[in-house]
Amino acid sequence: MRIRRSSLRNQPEGNMRKNIALCIGAFALLAGMTGAKAANLRHGEKLAKERCMACHAIGKHGASTNIKAPTFRRIATQWPLEQLQEAFAEGIVAGHGPMPEFTFEPNDIDDLLAYIGRLKRK
Repeated sequence: MRIRRSSLRNQPEGNMRKNIALCIGAFALLAGMTGAKAANLRHGEKLAKERCMACHAIGKHGASTNIKAPTFRRIATQWPLEQLQEAFAEGIVAGHGPMPEFTFEPNDIDDLLAYIGRLKRK
C-alpha cells in the first residue's frame, strides 16, 4: 500500500496519533507472541532433555543411545503431531523396550510437540 504525503498532511492530528498507536500496539502484540513461542520451545527442549534424552536423540544430529528408540527427527517426520499429542496424553506404548511412564500436563505436551515439530525436515 502506498501512502501519499499529501494524504497524511490532511489528516487531523488525532487520527494520526490513533494510527501510530495502533501500529505500535500491533507490533508489541506480535513481538509478545514470538516471545511466548520461543519460551514454549525452550520448555519443550528442557522436557526432552530431562525425560527423553536418556534413550532418544533429541536434536538435529546424532543417534539415539537406545538403538530401538527413534530419534526425535524421525518421530517428527513419521507421525502426525496430533497423533502424538493424543499418545502423550493417554500414555505411550513404545515398541523399543521399557519406556518409563511419564505424566505430562497439557501445556507440557504442547511445548514438547512444538520442540519435536521444529525438527521436522522441510
